Amino acid sequence: MKQIDRYLLRQFLSILGMALLGFLCIFLIVDLIENLDQFIDNQVPFSIVAQYYFYTLPWFVNIGLPMGLLIATVFSFGLIVKRNEWTAMKASGISLYRISIPLILMGFFFSYLSFEFDNYLVSWGNQNRYEIEKKYFKRKSRHRYRSIYKDVFLQKKERTHIAIGQYNINQKTARGVTILVFDQGLLTQRIDAKTMTYIDSLQAWAIANYSIRKFDATGQEIEAKISSRDSLLQADFVPDDITKQSKSPDELNYQELTERIQQLKENGVDTTRWEVVRYFKVSFAFTNLIVVLFGIPLVVMRPKGGLTFGAGMSFLVIFAYYAFIKFGQSLGFKEILEPFTAAWIGNVIFMFGGILLLFFARK
Repeated sequence: MKQIDRYLLRQFLSILGMALLGFLCIFLIVDLIENLDQFIDNQVPFSIVAQYYFYTLPWFVNIGLPMGLLIATVFSFGLIVKRNEWTAMKASGISLYRISIPLILMGFFFSYLSFEFDNYLVSWGNQNRYEIEKKYFKRKSRHRYRSIYKDVFLQKKERTHIAIGQYNINQKTARGVTILVFDQGLLTQRIDAKTMTYIDSLQAWAIANYSIRKFDATGQEIEAKISSRDSLLQADFVPDDITKQSKSPDELNYQELTERIQQLKENGVDTTRWEVVRYFKVSFAFTNLIVVLFGIPLVVMRPKGGLTFGAGMSFLVIFAYYAFIKFGQSLGFKEILEPFTAAWIGNVIFMFGGILLLFFARK
């Protein structure tokens, strides 16, 4: 590695660290002020508040990283221009493209790092954060802790339909259960049970006060079994199939989202929204590369006052970019655009704009 690369990267990483720390402090303070009344009203212990923000920290880092990278790019390059080091480099035959290589490589590196960070830590943090909200924020909270679900409907592989009147998560007990089994669109079996309890050791449901009826191709009942005693039933669903319904896409990593989408498709459920979120997890990671591409030409476009101009334009670019990708995401949710197109349209447009700016900038 050339000495100039080490010099630029050392300056870049030090500014990135300070910018990221500053954004994290701002996010924490703003979020604490916003949630302070909920902490007080619900009498949340200080240890739980500390846990809440410990789990929130990965999400703050993930959304603050692109902003920090843009600030680091603009200021590290802007300081070189301000100190006339850029003039000396050009006089020595060093082009803008050559000096941009280490920063662009950093953009690729942090894009990959952001995806892995979101995949392993952000989704994990969101899941734990939502659990704290559901459990402790009982007033004025969008996430309420529920141990009992009512009127649950499941569909497994388009052939098994399950309706549950009430399900207790802690006891893994269902009441008022009806299971319909179809074969090529024809009802072949119906199971009604007053109670069902899942037994982990047997991986089966214990049913009581049940009836099992079988039907022929014409819909006539050919067999019926009614019993008030307990019996074991091997069903197509498990307790996780019920509890997973309450999880939002933010709580799932890329692999879990893929599995969830496949499961929903097998059940005949529209997965457009889920697919948009899955593609967005990848496209958002490339924000880190795009802001670097934009940051470099913003400084060298105006050598005099380039640092001030670049800093001002950088904030405009990042907010415009966020607004555009959210707009594309909304078009995907409404099925106006395909999920892949909706998640990537903002990246393609802004990456193309960044490359054009870099191409037309003074070399």
